[in-house]
Amino acid sequence: MSVAENLKDIRSGLHPGVELVAVSKFHPCEKLKEAYDAGQRIFGESRVQELCGKQSTLPDDIEWHFIGHLQTNKVKYIAPFISLIHAVDSLRLIEEIDRQAKKCQRVIDCLLELHIAQEETKFGLTPEQCIRLLAEGKWREYGNVRVCGLMCMASNTPHENIVRKEFEKAESLFNEIKRDFFNDAEYFCIKSWGMSHDYAIAQDCGSNMVRIGTAIFGEREY
Repeated sequence: MSVAENLKDIRSGLHPGVELVAVSKFHPCEKLKEAYDAGQRIFGESRVQELCGKQSTLPDDIEWHFIGHLQTNKVKYIAPFISLIHAVDSLRLIEEIDRQAKKCQRVIDCLLELHIAQEETKFGLTPEQCIRLLAEGKWREYGNVRVCGLMCMASNTPHENIVRKEFEKAESLFNEIKRDFFNDAEYFCIKSWGMSHDYAIAQDCGSNMVRIGTAIFGEREY
């Protein structure tokens, strides 16, 4: 099927209020333009250089999300235009995003990345680390960063019960954090979990933002 047909198929299965991030990393601008022409406006990239090249080439009304691990020395390149940074996993990164956002006279929206999957990974906060970072309160000093929710990935496993339990854990943690730290903040509302292979389960577990690449664009072009 074409990109437009894939998008139509995916949108038909999204719950009301769930936003679709088209994960366009490793795909050429021509593919992104196909999705754009089919009405897609939110695209997710994970490499700064690739993102900057596409941002300068494609239409100005695209909302760019950075979904990969972001090194502090690369923040300055995307700070002028990025709409949402999904994978914030340290206070140090929050500090740098704030510093670069100030230079651009912007407030940059971010999500805290949770590590809830069984696989070992370098990135993401455990639930305990996430609570500790918020409880310590230093993040409140950075007025050019706005923490808008949580992001996570489930284990890459065929066992749906494992995936469901992990997403349910993320939903529970979101509700706890909302209650304890963002009770009066309407902007803390984003639950970014679910990808091509598990977004149906993710929606059942509270997700309101799914990141889908392969099911839209096909296999990545490395």
